[in-house]
Amino acid sequence: MKIQSYDDQLLHLAVDLATRLLPAFDTPTGIPFGSVNLVHGVDENESKITSTAGGGTLTLEFGVLSRLTNNPIYEHVTKNAVRGIWARRSKINLVGAHINVFTGEWTQKDAGIGTSIDSFYEYLLKAYLLFGDEEYLFMFQEAYKAAMHYLHHDPWYVEVNMNSAATVWPLFNSLQAFWPGLQVLAGDIDPAVRTHAAFLSVWKKYGFTPEGFNLATLNVQSGQKGYPLRPELMESTYWLFKATRDPRYLDAGRDFVTSLQYGSRCPCGYCHIADVESHKQDDHMESFFLAETIYTSQFTNFSVACNLSKLQMKVKYLWLLFDLAVGPDNIVENGPYKYIFSTEGHLLPATPEISLVSEHCSYFGAFCKGDGMHKCHPMDTSFDRQETNDTQFHGDWDPSIRHTKVQNSFSSSGFIKGHCPGLTHGQKFGKLYVENDENTYEHKSMDYPQKRSVVFISNPTARQIMDADQDNTSNIQEMNQNSERVAYLTDSKEAETFSEEMQQVDDTS
Repeated sequence: MKIQSYDDQLLHLAVDLATRLLPAFDTPTGIPFGSVNLVHGVDENESKITSTAGGGTLTLEFGVLSRLTNNPIYEHVTKNAVRGIWARRSKINLVGAHINVFTGEWTQKDAGIGTSIDSFYEYLLKAYLLFGDEEYLFMFQEAYKAAMHYLHHDPWYVEVNMNSAATVWPLFNSLQAFWPGLQVLAGDIDPAVRTHAAFLSVWKKYGFTPEGFNLATLNVQSGQKGYPLRPELMESTYWLFKATRDPRYLDAGRDFVTSLQYGSRCPCGYCHIADVESHKQDDHMESFFLAETIYTSQFTNFSVACNLSKLQMKVKYLWLLFDLAVGPDNIVENGPYKYIFSTEGHLLPATPEISLVSEHCSYFGAFCKGDGMHKCHPMDTSFDRQETNDTQFHGDWDPSIRHTKVQNSFSSSGFIKGHCPGLTHGQKFGKLYVENDENTYEHKSMDYPQKRSVVFISNPTARQIMDADQDNTSNIQEMNQNSERVAYLTDSKEAETFSEEMQQVDDTS
């Protein structure tokens, strides 16, 4: 339902913010810097080291923005960042915790499911669930199999060296608690139940989960005794109850509420717990407590034995948990769309405009994006679309920000109703993700044998594409456009046609 007085004001603000973040992606690897000045761009002294989670956890938000604005650049840069990380995985399909965004070298090679890596796994699966892009599913399946094989010591998870799989830290850290919920979304319920029970036992022992719990000594890890009001365990509890309807998860929810109310409540809100053993409070509250753990509307439709009426701000995941116990009569469970939770607990609806952009369109009336067929144009963006499907930045951008011209990686045929390209061979069976030794793509003529999969891979930097634009040349863009094409050549005629197309590019350049 559209509000009459609303005219996409928030969407305009989102576009402005995302545009100011684009300079962070101007790196040789495509993996973004950890921070960017919203007025001046990336500082010259900005660290080139970023976390895997930081570089790979923008996919949902930027992808939704691209689909709402019909501008592919936001989705392109974030997908390129994920590919940049995945291309540098180890031979056993594990990723480290920190990486140099210029050299692509791992500066911390500890692989795990918690700190600095957690939401990278999360967004691989959720990007597939929201957008239907099977490339993300392929990456998630490979990464998940590796995690379960090398990191899983049932029911716990440890940190290992990404190359040798040697155990580095036999530690449970509180950010791992999201994993059972992710396993529910992936359909792997049994290990999720066991791991959740193990994590919950730590909460029951201390009243909260410490930042680190040593699995060798079964004690709180020195220097990691605090609990900064993290919601991950509550999130997994909600998803497990939704999947199993087991009342034990309602009991767990009651324990969470009790601990928050009587252990962390303070005069101006809810305080960090500095030490889970002594329950000493710290005069601090993270913003994610408001975004994820806390929900500002009134409780409705349920009552529980504990004294929930004292909570002036309400617990989001626990609200969903207890409300589901009463019945599915809420917008999340019984609304017009399915919803995907962002890593910050925000709801992203799987509307046709967002989720069916790249549908196969094999059925009548399917929703696809294309000229004349795309009905939802929430705003008139300031970007001109070229015939080659490049993203051309218009002159009314803020000149104080160094913007980048990034080529659209989508199919040049576009998306039209009744004639959509569907999934490529590479997306179905996994692209050949490899790290380029050089920053530029050099075209080489090739002979294509019959019935072979031909995969062109390039890793052009945003700076290169920007420089090509400034020089009024299009050679780099044309080569990159061709290099992104993944063709399944089923006969010699197709191979000959494709070779002729590539030769034409050489002749014109």
